[in-house]
Amino acid sequence: MRWWDIDPVLVLEKDLFPEDAWSRGMFWSELAHSRGPQATRRYVVAEENGRIVGYAGLVASGGQGDIQTIAVARDHWGTGLGARLLTELLRAATAFECSEVMLECRVDNVRAQRLYERFGFEPIGFRRGYYQPGNVDALVMRLSDPATPRNPVNGVQGTETHG
Repeated sequence: MRWWDIDPVLVLEKDLFPEDAWSRGMFWSELAHSRGPQATRRYVVAEENGRIVGYAGLVASGGQGDIQTIAVARDHWGTGLGARLLTELLRAATAFECSEVMLECRVDNVRAQRLYERFGFEPIGFRRGYYQPGNVDALVMRLSDPATPRNPVNGVQGTETHG
């Protein structure tokens, strides 16, 4: 993801996460830590015909990765794009030498939970009221070895993923 991707990402963000969408400043802050030799973040976007149809981000620190976000446009649900974005993040976690990857997922987002479980993530706890202002709980999940996910994917035809 680059700075010029932020505006189209925000449109998708607000559509998919209307109650707890990230702000422009949050994305700028994340991108500020994604370049150079001291980079601790990896953000990617998926484009199709010049339109951003998905994005994802990871933070790495002290041998642990933390998936910050994965989003796929509604008209691309069920196409495998979420799996492809997750695969890109796990590759980044491996490059950052992470021995485990964590994430939080809304307890009511069963579709995402199934994706993470297919890759080997296991539930380890809850964060009560994590998603605000809706006060929705988060399911905390962990993948012990990001270098060998259970369900690696190759690609979604016609969709380009880049950082």
